Amino acid sequence: MSTLLKDRYNPEFYNAFSEVAMGCIPTFNNAEFQALIFDKDWKNKELKDRMAHTAHCLHAFLDKDFKKAAQQLAELSGAILKSPLQDKGFECMFIPAYIEHYGLNDFEVSIKAMTEITKLSSCEFAVRPFYLQYPDRMLEQTQRWSKHKDFRVRRLSSEGCRPRLPWAMALPFLKKNPEPILDILDRLKDDEAEFVRKSVANNLNDISKDHPEIALKLAKDWFGKSKHTDWVVKHGLRTLLKAGNLDALSFFGYGDVGKLKLENFQVLNNTLTIGEYLEFQFTLQSTDAKAMMVRLEYAIYYLRANGTHSKKVFKISEKEIEGKSSNPIKRKQSFKPIT
Repeated sequence: MSTLLKDRYNPEFYNAFSEVAMGCIPTFNNAEFQALIFDKDWKNKELKDRMAHTAHCLHAFLDKDFKKAAQQLAELSGAILKSPLQDKGFECMFIPAYIEHYGLNDFEVSIKAMTEITKLSSCEFAVRPFYLQYPDRMLEQTQRWSKHKDFRVRRLSSEGCRPRLPWAMALPFLKKNPEPILDILDRLKDDEAEFVRKSVANNLNDISKDHPEIALKLAKDWFGKSKHTDWVVKHGLRTLLKAGNLDALSFFGYGDVGKLKLENFQVLNNTLTIGEYLEFQFTLQSTDAKAMMVRLEYAIYYLRANGTHSKKVFKISEKEIEGKSSNPIKRKQSFKPIT
């Protein structure tokens, strides 16, 4: 069985989707829909291409008036949430993709539809073009979403405005100046829903990559307020922590790096085959008389096809070590192929 995300789009999924769609869209026809879906180029389409392609195929059966089509999609999303497909929000991301492709010139209708659709399938990708075309209106809407009673809508207010959302187009104006979204993150930092708090942490991490000083100021304001905000700060500063930023490390009580020594580093197998493990060991010596908190990581530089290297950081441990102690460390790094 395939483990590729793109292969979640298969006849079984589309059959189940069609059963729900036929109850919401009078003109919907399963056979015609799947004939459009599985065209001659289907096998060559990657994940996001399949999402967009499904949205375009769905267009053939929706009302040609976008306002009516958007209402049909909102009703369809609600019906799916009551069906066996209710946990298929990822697969159903072609529904918000429809709004992204066909609704950009109809702001009010699109926003109303996305407010409902995101309860099934996150509109975090679909909102990006709207931020670029309507930055002021979208920032106002994001404020409203951040106060919504549904946690999935509140989460959209944070996730949709992430400056560096993976797999999505960046938002250059927020990468340059994230100030307009800081009060939204502040409002949601201690949200009752973990789903929302995790998005806030990811947004903070995005900001830290371009404006570490802003991220650290937020962290200083938030840290110590609650166990939720402490988690948000730690997860949100993870890039700075991996970079060894001393200000970020200080939030969590890590000791003076100058009082640590790394000795006897050895790579135990200098040659390995893909699929095997690289093994290494060393000793971490503490020269401080007192116990100290230590965050210990290692980095591997992977060779790219163009001859440059890509750095990837991995955590070994995060714990207190005794004063004047010698700590032997041995680790294995997998070199199995991954996608």
